[in-house]
Amino acid sequence: MHFLDYLVVVAYLGLMLGLGVFFGRNQSRREFFAAGNSMGWLPVGLSVMATLFSSNSFVFYPAAALGDSLRIGLSLVAFALMTPIVVMVFIPVYTRLKVETAYQYLELRFHVSVRILASGLFVLLRIGWMASATYAASVVVSSVMGVSQIAVIVGLGIVSVGYTMVGGLRAVMWTDVIQFFVFVTTILVTLGLIVQLTDASVMEIFHTYFDGREGLVLDFTPSMTLPYGSWVILIGVFLEGLSAFGADQVAVQRYISSRSERSSQLGAVLNLFGLWIVIPGLMMIGVGLFAYFTEHSSELGTGTLTEILAGDSKVADRALPDFVRVHFPAGLAGLFLAALMAAIMSSIDSGVHSVTTAVVVDFRDRLFPHLRPDNERAEIRWIRTLVVIIGAITITLACFVGPLGNVFDICKMLTAAFGGPLLAIFILAFFSKRATWLAVLLSVSISTIFTLALMCTQDWFSIWYWPIGFGTAMVLGWLASYLQAAEPTEYTFFQIMKHQDGDV
Repeated sequence: MHFLDYLVVVAYLGLMLGLGVFFGRNQSRREFFAAGNSMGWLPVGLSVMATLFSSNSFVFYPAAALGDSLRIGLSLVAFALMTPIVVMVFIPVYTRLKVETAYQYLELRFHVSVRILASGLFVLLRIGWMASATYAASVVVSSVMGVSQIAVIVGLGIVSVGYTMVGGLRAVMWTDVIQFFVFVTTILVTLGLIVQLTDASVMEIFHTYFDGREGLVLDFTPSMTLPYGSWVILIGVFLEGLSAFGADQVAVQRYISSRSERSSQLGAVLNLFGLWIVIPGLMMIGVGLFAYFTEHSSELGTGTLTEILAGDSKVADRALPDFVRVHFPAGLAGLFLAALMAAIMSSIDSGVHSVTTAVVVDFRDRLFPHLRPDNERAEIRWIRTLVVIIGAITITLACFVGPLGNVFDICKMLTAAFGGPLLAIFILAFFSKRATWLAVLLSVSISTIFTLALMCTQDWFSIWYWPIGFGTAMVLGWLASYLQAAEPTEYTFFQIMKHQDGDV
């Protein structure tokens, strides 16, 4: 680490804190939770993308491409298929009902118990996701900077919680926008440097990557254990994306912060374009690294690159940070670290903010309304205290994720066990007049337990647990609906579209 690298990192962290202070003036509850419902489509879209494109992803995509496949690129197809559903179904429901959380809708459609269950699943999902995502990127940051992982996790956690606590959603969203451009700039710089050092044309780099290897782009082998098989990417990532961008409070909070339904919808489309820029860029970094280390395998170990990758599964994870540490000139290593820090902080700030919103709106206000302060200043103090508590829990958990095993698999399984059934609740609520609150409670509880049990007993590729959790909850929910008489409702999707006026 050169002095310039430290300067870039310190300047970036200072900018994030400065934005928190700038937007922290004259805070109200509505401003803190929804940015005064005044955000345009640009910050909505880029904030959604930067937030849900976690630090896990920033580390994972280059490693997957370097290792043995570009099959993960089919995620782009899955995201393209789910985005129209988010735009045409989920966003109109939230904006026309003017809810504060996604789960508030579920009480209107079903019962308060379903709202509490869904919000509780979200809180567990998001805290586990934040902890695993923070740990994953801290491994790389600590190796490049030469400091302990605990110091990285705690330091970045404090900065993230700090500007979130002070600046609220507006600060979180605008820092996310900056973080998106840091991602893109870093990807372009890294690609350029790899091509330069490889001393080969783009076509030669691709030829080196594909030479003598098969099944790198598509593999439709029907297998539950094949890593990144084409079937599981198309099905599992579609469901994961639909849950993350449609039923997760992190994304929903951005939609309801928008000044209109149309702005929210444009933001969701912009998010898709952002994913189509960042994901291919990260995968191309992996392709370039393969070509480079084919000629310079001694930098990773002894033997050819293929032998090294086969002998040590963690080499792919280590390749990019090793390349950065050795070859990035002064200042650019700091930019790479800033991008990783951006990924970590965008995971923490948005997660902590949205979990705080869910706890306040769905639990405190709904179940214990007497705890709500009488004046705005006391309310903001209450909310900020909760931000600090949730942030401390997340940071503490992130320090203990490592011994649990493969971080990518842990993250995917945690989100699948809770996120799959959570998505099923919304699909039943939108499109089944027959679905009842008791059926939903039973099916989601059983499917969550069933999915967790499978995780402990089966060695399947982690993304398969998404269709398992979602499918089990859907089937059980439909069957269990016949145990209870259906009640009249005005809150299925088509009824909402018919009777509610949208602000477009």
